[in-house]
Amino acid sequence: MTRVLITGLSRYWGGRLAQILENAPGVDLIVGVDTREPNVELERTEFVRIREDYAPLRRIVEAAEIDTILHTHLIVDSTATTGRRLHEQNVIGTMNLLAAAGATDSPVRKVIVKSSTLVYGSGRGDPQIFGEQSKRSNAPRTGIERSLIEVEDYVRDFAEDNPHVIVTLLRCANVIGSDLETPLMDALKLPAIPYLSGFDPLVQVVHVDDCASALAFGVEHDLPGIYNVAAEGMLPWSEVRAICSKPGLPLPPFGSGTAAAVLRAARVVDLPPELLAMLRFGRGVDNKALQHAGFRYRYSTVQALGDLLAGLRLKAVVGEEEPSVFYQDDLENFLHRHALDRSG
Repeated sequence: MTRVLITGLSRYWGGRLAQILENAPGVDLIVGVDTREPNVELERTEFVRIREDYAPLRRIVEAAEIDTILHTHLIVDSTATTGRRLHEQNVIGTMNLLAAAGATDSPVRKVIVKSSTLVYGSGRGDPQIFGEQSKRSNAPRTGIERSLIEVEDYVRDFAEDNPHVIVTLLRCANVIGSDLETPLMDALKLPAIPYLSGFDPLVQVVHVDDCASALAFGVEHDLPGIYNVAAEGMLPWSEVRAICSKPGLPLPPFGSGTAAAVLRAARVVDLPPELLAMLRFGRGVDNKALQHAGFRYRYSTVQALGDLLAGLRLKAVVGEEEPSVFYQDDLENFLHRHALDRSG
């Protein structure tokens, strides 16, 4: 039986994965950690409030005899944080997480990390399709890319130093889903979808359900190594706009950052540098490795966009309501309770 610890339980991916794993017959225990309480209903997931740097994680891992860590809490959206918090949460947090997993006599035997295809960047000299072993064609230009690359370096070092631990690194393409809040989703929800004049890049996405299923697949199967998570097929950005049945909002190809700042100041939309780069040059990745491991996608890029539109229409009709939930989140109570379980 698997005993799982999930980081970022109060964020979208942590809560979503906890709900999935609660229904997995092979999962005996689920512990979720975060800086604030979850906002989704969970039946058997234990929540523990913890600092963003995950400093007490080793005590939790040992007390609950965690064998699998699912790290969903990496920030992949630069609009969601500051540079200092980005480094604290992504880099320092991951270092402390890996230290807990690799400690002497640690019960951890599997670590799954949700990363992003942002590590490949978007540049003029890029290949049309990045494989898992492909190198960037240019140096990282944004803090979010630098932090993810640094995190992946630590993950690789950990895997080399701990061959007894199965380390799975999942690089997820831009995820789309009607219940997600990301810069790409904000752009697609506008009455007119932004684009850079003179550019029509090929883009690739992944449906939110497929991304969640891929993470759960990593918990349920032994997948050492790096895997891209992306839907089948790429589309020109103009075709994405056509599928959404929306006109385009042209941005100047030179000074696009200034134009984005104007849109941000007007509270129209926040288009971060990493998204502007994708709208200029696009990005595609090879998704065959995960399929060869047995994973099956439900949605192609076109199907994912179609399902997104259906979800947005339904949401406009029925609306949404956040559940009111409460969780016990005291660290010392958690440690005391599991100490009694182990002794009794």
